[in-house]
Amino acid sequence: MLDTAGSLVAALWAALHLRILLLAAVTFLFLADFLHNLRPKNYPPGPQRLPFVGCLFYLDPKQPHISLQQFVKKYGNVLSLDFANIPSVVITGMPLIKEIFTQMEHNFLDRPVTLLRKHLFDKNGLIFSSGQTWKEQRRFTLMTLRNFGLGKKSLEQRIQEEAYHLVEAIRDEAGQPFDPHFNINNAVSNIICSITFGERFEYHDSQFQEMLRLLDEAMCLESSMMCQLYNIFPRIIQCLPGSHKTFYRNWRKLQLFVSDIVNKHREDWDPEEPRDFIDAFLKEMAKYPDKTTTSFNEENLICTTLDLFFAGTETTSTTLRWALLCMALYPEVQEKMQAEIDRVIGQGRQPNLADRDSMPYTNAVIHEVQRVGNIIPFNVPREVAVDTKLGGFNLPKESVLVLENNWPGLSCSFLLLLFSKNLPSSPQKMRS
Repeated sequence: MLDTAGSLVAALWAALHLRILLLAAVTFLFLADFLHNLRPKNYPPGPQRLPFVGCLFYLDPKQPHISLQQFVKKYGNVLSLDFANIPSVVITGMPLIKEIFTQMEHNFLDRPVTLLRKHLFDKNGLIFSSGQTWKEQRRFTLMTLRNFGLGKKSLEQRIQEEAYHLVEAIRDEAGQPFDPHFNINNAVSNIICSITFGERFEYHDSQFQEMLRLLDEAMCLESSMMCQLYNIFPRIIQCLPGSHKTFYRNWRKLQLFVSDIVNKHREDWDPEEPRDFIDAFLKEMAKYPDKTTTSFNEENLICTTLDLFFAGTETTSTTLRWALLCMALYPEVQEKMQAEIDRVIGQGRQPNLADRDSMPYTNAVIHEVQRVGNIIPFNVPREVAVDTKLGGFNLPKESVLVLENNWPGLSCSFLLLLFSKNLPSSPQKMRS
């Protein structure tokens, strides 16, 4: 009888002991999360964060910028929005964004790097680099792009030439329905390729078409739920299949593509006569035998080239596809725009930048397309380098700052363009 009672007591104690340990563990985790996410006095307001996941569940994964607009209406143009354990501050509205870039630029120079990007680029390149690497790469890239035609007449001629090839490719479709996506991608990317790689690629080049497809897919995958979860819970998500694995494979193939082009450049490279960006970078690398003292190394060459490839392809080609969609949805605007083009340019020559001042309606439509097709609702995030005060709020060092540029409630629309007769000669202030 005593043995039975002893066994029962032992079993009860074991069960109770397990529950106590479990309760203690849960309490510890919640307390640690709370203390880790304590915010300083006068921190920007925002929705109540949930333990461990922050404000992730408050955002629509397909249209997070739409969800964000509701928070802006409630909390104002400076608000806090934690992504799991990553403290973030969202800034919206032209006056504040202008203040950051013109008066407080040095407080927000650094870039936070997600784990996905860190494993691939390790703070190399242009977009996600910081400090000395960013300064060196930015200065060199701007100088080199200018040397190869950026902002000059020669670049305009390259664009005109590529526009001719694109029109011919569309004409080859013989009026049948087709998807212009990759033809436009190819045309736009050829402009930056002519500067970075020293060559353009034909629209039927299967290898280059595959590279464009990988780039397009990688951009979509990075915003997927699995990739976002990987950035927050890497040890768990890395063991699971999903879009984060495809994202890595795509970027590795893109890096190999650029690496092969770099190796081909080395075969006939003449440092006295650089043909393109890669040649100029190889010449700069040769100046620094000790690669530990500079950012001019092969990793940065590949990453910077990919940044230029992405920046010179994805954004412009997406805007052009938006323009085609808008022209299809608003035939009245298309008709007025076509009439202005025929009157100013005609059918016998290509357009050039000098025509822009004579085409106010077309210029207004292009700007409206960029507003309607807001292809980057969230700007590339920055990191607060030093404790900063903005808009009356305290932003602690090393918190992520997300610059949001999708201003709701702007007054201009295609319907207004339909009835506009005398367009203003100077830009009008946007209402937010």
